[in-house]
Amino acid sequence: MSRDERVLVTVMTIKFAEEVAEYLEKNGIKAHYLHSEIDTLQRTEIIKALRLGHIDVIVGINLLREGLDIPEVSLVAIFDADKQGFLRNERSLLQTIGRASRNENGVVILYADTISPSMEAAMSQTISRRKRQDSYNQIHGIVPKTIQKALPTMGEEESGILAGTAGKGAKGGKRFVGKTRSKKGVSGLAQKFSLGAGMWNTSDSVLDNVSQPNFEVEVETEQPGHLNEDQLISKLEREMRAAAERLDFEKAAQIRDRIMQLHNPTN
Repeated sequence: MSRDERVLVTVMTIKFAEEVAEYLEKNGIKAHYLHSEIDTLQRTEIIKALRLGHIDVIVGINLLREGLDIPEVSLVAIFDADKQGFLRNERSLLQTIGRASRNENGVVILYADTISPSMEAAMSQTISRRKRQDSYNQIHGIVPKTIQKALPTMGEEESGILAGTAGKGAKGGKRFVGKTRSKKGVSGLAQKFSLGAGMWNTSDSVLDNVSQPNFEVEVETEQPGHLNEDQLISKLEREMRAAAERLDFEKAAQIRDRIMQLHNPTN
């Protein structure tokens, strides 16, 4: 932390991820968990916040799914490294270990009761690659340095980040995103066009405060508020495809999640 670097911790269960994150918070370390029950928007904000230093530790399960490429990460801790399964096989261990390879101070710690065949193979490959790289660096006079990568821009979402990530959501899980300050001309727009938090979640939970994307609303003869469910799904599908064509995949994923909510209202 004193070097302004970050930590990734990978565990096996959602409950343990939340418990580890909560334990770190109680000890004064800014941490947050990352797992499948957190939606696409929140996962993206959490990863951005790690790079920006709003949090120092992410505790996750399948961090490979997130495609994490964070040069600021200098420590990767792998819990239950000797367990069996695809998250702890040789390939997964190698790729998880590689999350620390972007930083010149990169260190990986594997926590286990015994050394499994997958662990032994992954460690052997890592050591072998490290020796070859060190030899190449010495021959060519290369000094390893941390990869330089532009920091992300969080835009409107940045003002909604909660310091310390404290609080509980409707289902018992902490929610990272807070309520952003309203801006002139924007307040009420989501409600008017049945978009944003009011449309995504009609409960009184803190999820209502999640910052939502600014959709580009086309002028239509029919008011969005009068759309039935099939018409609304059709409209959202058009917006999703348009966002994907603009390569705005984050917005497309958000709209996809909303469509899935409409198809499965009980979930």
